[in-house]
Amino acid sequence: MSSASLPNNRKRRLEFYIVKATTAKTEPVKRIINHLLIAFLAALSYLPFPVLFTLSDLMYFVLFHIVGYRKKVVYTNLRNAFPEKSEQAIDAIARKFYHHLCDIGLEGIKLHSISEKELDKRITLHGLEKTEEYFRQQKSIILLGMHYANWEWSASLQRLSNHQLLMVYNPVRNNKEMERFILGMRERFGAISVPVHKSARTAIQFDKTERPGCIWLGADQTPAPNTRFWTMFLNQETPFFSGPEKIAEKTNQPVFLHYVRKVGRGKYEVQFIELFPEPAKEKPDDILLTYIDRLEKIIRETPEYWLWSHRRWKHQRPEGIKLIERLPNPRG
Repeated sequence: MSSASLPNNRKRRLEFYIVKATTAKTEPVKRIINHLLIAFLAALSYLPFPVLFTLSDLMYFVLFHIVGYRKKVVYTNLRNAFPEKSEQAIDAIARKFYHHLCDIGLEGIKLHSISEKELDKRITLHGLEKTEEYFRQQKSIILLGMHYANWEWSASLQRLSNHQLLMVYNPVRNNKEMERFILGMRERFGAISVPVHKSARTAIQFDKTERPGCIWLGADQTPAPNTRFWTMFLNQETPFFSGPEKIAEKTNQPVFLHYVRKVGRGKYEVQFIELFPEPAKEKPDDILLTYIDRLEKIIRETPEYWLWSHRRWKHQRPEGIKLIERLPNPRG
């Protein structure tokens, strides 16, 4: 009897066992490939920066001119975000973005082996003294970050902060070996990685411990389309996670903007900008709207350093969800 003539439940069981048997055979091969790839990336991290940036230039040529990695997504995002710009200007931003994307990819891998001395040469901090003032008051804080410039090196800030740094992340799907490698890099200097679904609970827990926490949230990521928070951002209707605002309101932890500015190849200036000392006193939506205003201003000033290859506008606003108006008089 062929599988086509089997009853539906028997057919489903047969398909399940076929998939299971195939997966069982391919899993060891996948693990070996992952271990080899991780070993290669770890070895790559020991190369000096001049060599890494030469490799980055080669990667740019391959990704942009040969592979065309997510070119359609990048150019569509840029055209929609900046309808006032000419095609020539859009192309110039896109090319700069691909150069930067290759740089930060290798800079991220470098986190596996980079020394504190090298980091001190490449990162300048401003505003950390205000966060330390809150630490002395035994207060936890919230950092609203963004996928701009180099966010991966943010994990290294633990060595300079007395707060326990909590880096919120999206788990890697179906690749635990690679996830362990990435988290190992981020936790080298003492930061703790927190899965996004545990971020609120963790922020509340650390508010009650002896050592105050500092939770880092990449607040510009894409939520599910049924989120309640939709507003105009870069000329388009855009959803945002409401979690950062809920955490701030519930804990009343001071909210800071974590702004990383690129000042040279592999060199960054990090600013901790206090937005809300007492977020529980703010009007609904004002925390997120203020963050969005700052984020858009930063992107418009130097657009090539934001993550344009991300499908940020893949969702349409569902019927019945109101579009929240931007602040008429943004702060700062």
